[in-house]
Amino acid sequence: MAEATPKKPPDWKHITEPIHDAESLKQESINANHDHLITEIETSDGPLGTTLRAVYEGKELSKFRIRLDDKIRNHDREIERMCNFHYQGFIDSIRELLTVRQDAAKLKDEVQQVDQHLQESCVPLMTKGEELVKCRRIQGNIATAVESLNLCLPVLEMYRKLQEQMTSRRFYPALKTLEQLEHTYLPRVNSHWFAQTMADDIPKQRESIKEASMSDLKDFLENIRKHSGKIGEVAMLHAAEQNNMDPAIVKATRKKVKKRRAPPPPNPFTGEVDAPPPPVIQDEEDEIEDSAELSAQDLIDFSPVYRCLHIYSVLGDRERFETYYRKQRWKQARLSLQPPSNMVMSIKIDTSDQQQTEHESLDSFKRYFHDIVGFFVVEDHILNTTQGLVNRAYIDELWEMAVSKLAASLRTNTVQCKDTSMLLDVKNLIILFCHTLRGYGFSVGHVLELLLEMRDQYNDVLTRQWVDIFNEIFSEDNYTPIYVESIEEYTAIVTQFPIQDENLERESFPKRFPFSQFVPDVYNQVKAYINACLKYSADLHLSHTEIDDMIRKSTNLLLTRTLGSCLSSLIKKPSLTLLQLIQISINMNYLEKSCLYLEEYISSITGAQNDSVHMARLHGTTMFKDAKSDAEEHIYKQLNLKIDEFLDLASYDWLLPEAKGHACGYVIDLVAFLQSTFMSFTNLPDIYLHLLEKVAKTACMSACKHIANSLKEFLLDNETRQLTMGSLQQFNLDLIQCEHFAASEPIPGANDGNLLLAFAGIRQLLDLFLNWDWSLYLADYGQTNSKYVRVQPQVALSLLEKLHNADKKKNTIFGSLNKKERDKKKLLDTVLKQLRGLVNGSTQQIQG
Repeated sequence: MAEATPKKPPDWKHITEPIHDAESLKQESINANHDHLITEIETSDGPLGTTLRAVYEGKELSKFRIRLDDKIRNHDREIERMCNFHYQGFIDSIRELLTVRQDAAKLKDEVQQVDQHLQESCVPLMTKGEELVKCRRIQGNIATAVESLNLCLPVLEMYRKLQEQMTSRRFYPALKTLEQLEHTYLPRVNSHWFAQTMADDIPKQRESIKEASMSDLKDFLENIRKHSGKIGEVAMLHAAEQNNMDPAIVKATRKKVKKRRAPPPPNPFTGEVDAPPPPVIQDEEDEIEDSAELSAQDLIDFSPVYRCLHIYSVLGDRERFETYYRKQRWKQARLSLQPPSNMVMSIKIDTSDQQQTEHESLDSFKRYFHDIVGFFVVEDHILNTTQGLVNRAYIDELWEMAVSKLAASLRTNTVQCKDTSMLLDVKNLIILFCHTLRGYGFSVGHVLELLLEMRDQYNDVLTRQWVDIFNEIFSEDNYTPIYVESIEEYTAIVTQFPIQDENLERESFPKRFPFSQFVPDVYNQVKAYINACLKYSADLHLSHTEIDDMIRKSTNLLLTRTLGSCLSSLIKKPSLTLLQLIQISINMNYLEKSCLYLEEYISSITGAQNDSVHMARLHGTTMFKDAKSDAEEHIYKQLNLKIDEFLDLASYDWLLPEAKGHACGYVIDLVAFLQSTFMSFTNLPDIYLHLLEKVAKTACMSACKHIANSLKEFLLDNETRQLTMGSLQQFNLDLIQCEHFAASEPIPGANDGNLLLAFAGIRQLLDLFLNWDWSLYLADYGQTNSKYVRVQPQVALSLLEKLHNADKKKNTIFGSLNKKERDKKKLLDTVLKQLRGLVNGSTQQIQG
C-alpha cells in the first residue's frame, strides 16, 4: 500500500476576508435603515406609530438609540452655532421696542382727552335725539293702531253678520260667512287675541249649524212619517185615474178631528220660542180632495233635506249624513211595513159589529198600502232630486226588503179571511198598488205573483161557501119531480137549466120534469161560482186562455171535491127513502149532461171558445157518474136493509114434526113489499123507464140474492143444533113463495130466469134433503152436469148432522127402532161417513 501523501494546510487568510466584507455591508445597511427612520421622524407631520413600530420591531434598538443620540448632538451644535450668529440683532430689537412703548402711552393720553371733550359736547344732541325717537315711536304706534282697526272692523262686522244669520236660521249664508271669516278676514288679524277666540269658536259654530240642520231633518223625517199615508193616497188616486179604476178603492174612511199642532222648537242659538199656532178643525177627506190636484211630491217640503245635505257636504261630513239618513229611512220603512193590529181578517158573521170590524180591517189595509206607497214616492223623489244621497242600489235593496215583508204580512193577514168580497177589495188594492209603484220605476212582479197565491185562497173560500150553499139546496129539496102548470113556470125552469126533450115539449100542461128542484139550483150555483171566480181575474192582465184555464181548474175542484163530497154525504143519509135515492140517481143523469153546457158557458164568458187546443175539460161528468153509482149502491143497500127488517121477524121451529101447509107470515109480507116496491118502478112515466130499467133489474137481483143468502144462513145457523124434516118442509114452502115472486117478472123484461138462479143453490139443497137423493148426489159429485152441483159437501154435512141430532134425541125418548128406522139410520150414518170423506178429501186437496 502506497504511503499517503500529507495534505497541505488551508489558507485561512483568504477565507476571513469575505467574512469581514459581509459584516461591513450589514452594518452599513443597518445604519442606512436607522438614518431613514430618523429622517421620517424629523420630516413627518402625522402620527409616528408606524415608524416607531418599525424601530421597536427591529433587532438593533440599542444601535438606533446611539445613532439617534448622535443625530441630536449634531443638531444641538447647529442650534448653538446659529444662536451665536443672530444674538446682536436680537439685542437691537429689544431696545427699539422699549422706545415704541413710551410713544404709545403718550398717544393713549391724548385719545382719552379728545373722547372726554367729545362726550361733553354731544350731551344736548343726545337729549334731543331721544325725544325725537320717542315721538317717532308714538307716531308709529298710532299708525299701527289705525291700521289694526281698519283690519279688525271688517272682521267684527262679519262676525256680527254671522250672529244675525244664525239667529234667523239662515244656514246657507252663515256657512259662507264662516268660510270668508276663516280664510279671508281672520288671517289678517291673527296677531290679535280675539282672532284666536273667533278661530276657536268657528268649529263650534259649524257644529251648531250641523245640529240645527240635523234638528230640521229630524222634524222633516217625523213629518214625512206622519204624511206618508196622505202622499201615498194621492199617488194611488192619480194611478187610479190613469188606469181607469174606481177611486173608491183607495179612499179610507176618515172622521173630522181637531188637530193640535205641536209648538215650534226653540231657536238653538237664541233659545227663543215662537207662540204656538191655534188648533185647526178639518176634515181629512176634504183635505185629500183639495190636494188631489197636486202631485205627491208637492205635498211635502223637501228643503230641510236639501239644506242639511248641502251643509254636511260643505263641512266635509256628507258620508255621515248619508249614513244617518239611510239608517233612519230604513227604520221608517220597517215601521211602514209593519201591519196594524186591526188589519187581521176574521171569519165573517152576519152581525153589525162584525161588519163594522171588517170595514175597519179594509180601511187598515188601505192605510197600510198608503204608507208604503208614500214612503217609496218620497224616496224616488229624493233619488231624482239629489246627487247620491240615495242611489238605485239602495232603493232596490229597500224595495226587495219591502216586497218580502209585504208578501209575508199579506199572507199572514189574509189567510184567515172567510169573506170573498174583502179578498176582492184587497186584490184591487194590490193591483192599484202595483200600478202606482210601477209608474215610479219599481218592479212589482213578485207582488203580482202574490195575487196568484191569493187566487187559490179566494177559490178555497168560495168553495167553503158553496159547501153551505149546496147543503142548503139538498136540505130544501123535496126529491120529487118538478111540476109546472103554465108556460111561464115551464119557461122559468128551462131558462135556469138547459134541457132538450121533445116529448116533454109536446106534452100538455101540467108537465112534469124528470128531475127535482135541486138540479137547476145546483146548475145555477155552479154558474154563480164561475162568475165569482171570474171577478178575481179582472184587472190581472191575464190572457183569455189563462183565465179560461184558471176558471176550469177551479170549477173542476168545485165539482169533484165540494159538490162530490156534498152528494156523497147526502146519499149516505139514513133518512133517505128508496124513492128519494131513485130521484137522486135520476138527477145525476141530468147534471152529468149539463157539464157540456157549463163548458160552453165558461168559454163564452172568458172569450176562449175558439182556442180549443188549450181548453181543459170539466171532470164533473165522471163525478156525477160516480155519484149516480153511489146512489144506486145505496138503493140496493136500502132495499136490503128493508128486507132485513122482514127477515128479522122470522121465527122458525126447527123441531116442527110436519109443515103447516102455507108459507110463514114474514115471507108473505116480504113478497108483498117487494111487489109493491118494484111496482113503483113500473108505474113511473116512460121518461123514467130508460133511466131506471137497469137500476130496477139490478135492485131486484140484489134483493133475490140477499133473500137467498139470508135463508141459507137460517139453515146453517150454528145456534141451531137440531132440525126435522117437517121444519125443512115448512122452510120449503117459504122458499117456494120467494121463487114464485122471482118467476112473476116483477120488473118488465126480467123473465129470463136470472132471478130464479139466485135461489138455485138453496133449492138444490132442499131438494136433496126432501127427496133424500143421496145416492145420486154422491154418484154425480164433482161433475158439471150434476143435479146438485150447487150443493157443497160442507153445507150438506152440517144440515145432515142437525137432522141426525134430532133423530138421536127422538130415539132416546121412544126407545127401540123398527127395521125401517134402523135401515134409515144406517143409511144416514153411511151418508154422513161419505160426506165427511168428501169434506176431508176436499180439505186435503186444498191444503195439498
